[in-house]
Amino acid sequence: MMVPLALMILGVLAAAMAPRLMTRSDWPDREPVLALWVWQCVVAGVLLCCALAMSLSAAAAWEAVRGQLFGPAPRVVVEAYELQAHGPWAGALAVLLAGGGAWTAVALTREVRGARARRRRRRADLLRRSPLLPGEERSGDRLVILEGDRPEVSWLPSSPPQLVITTSALRRLKGRQLDALIAHEQGHARARHDLLLYCAAALAAGFPQVPVFAAFRDQVHRLVELAADDAASRRFGRLTFALALVELNEDRGVFGPGPSQLAQVQHRVDRLLAPAHRFTPGRRLRMTAYAALVPAIPLLITFVPGLSALT
Repeated sequence: MMVPLALMILGVLAAAMAPRLMTRSDWPDREPVLALWVWQCVVAGVLLCCALAMSLSAAAAWEAVRGQLFGPAPRVVVEAYELQAHGPWAGALAVLLAGGGAWTAVALTREVRGARARRRRRRADLLRRSPLLPGEERSGDRLVILEGDRPEVSWLPSSPPQLVITTSALRRLKGRQLDALIAHEQGHARARHDLLLYCAAALAAGFPQVPVFAAFRDQVHRLVELAADDAASRRFGRLTFALALVELNEDRGVFGPGPSQLAQVQHRVDRLLAPAHRFTPGRRLRMTAYAALVPAIPLLITFVPGLSALT
């Protein structure tokens, strides 16, 4: 019964240490896509530790679960896990972790339903602000232009996805600046950042006391913007996109004292105007591989006793 304990210890260490290591480093701003991958691997590793510990604890506590989990495995494999030497805590741990898994599913379902409701309200607002003319039929256009005094460019993840631009943005942004902002929103759509945001919000809402989930939500909101910034600046240049951000946000008080979410725009502009050196391709590849090992470690811990018994 040492394997479930080892998995739980590993999960707790990852959940407590990863946010500190990631938030104190400056490299995520230089490589936001890589940072998103690392965060996803860490969260996947924590969830995998919990799922595997739950399965083995349930197998130790109940014979029926043990038969389903190990199936036709040789007896020597089952004995290697020492499932018979379990205490009364095995069943309690399995029930606790199963409850956590069920609560995660509930939180994710609630977040997806809330996001769909917000999209429906936004689509209804778009219909109200851009009504059809007599005899006109809605054709599912991917571009919606709205009358508005506030410059806005946003992507509505619907079916089909729609790019929403206000007339104020069209007046302010010309040529490549407008194209750069559109490329930014397209970068969000191509990378399906909305799905990543749903999962991060669901985990943080379901388990607000777990540091890794709260940090994951906060960092994902920031990193997806930086990743989309880089996608747009690669096509149209950093200066062009920085000027487009300034034109889009200068009337909102973002370039002075203000809320943190507004100050983030200033940080994005500064980052575009004074870019840090990116990692070399070799270093990015190595860090990608190292991050992929994080969810692989719980699998190794789980299967090593059984594989060792067969050799």
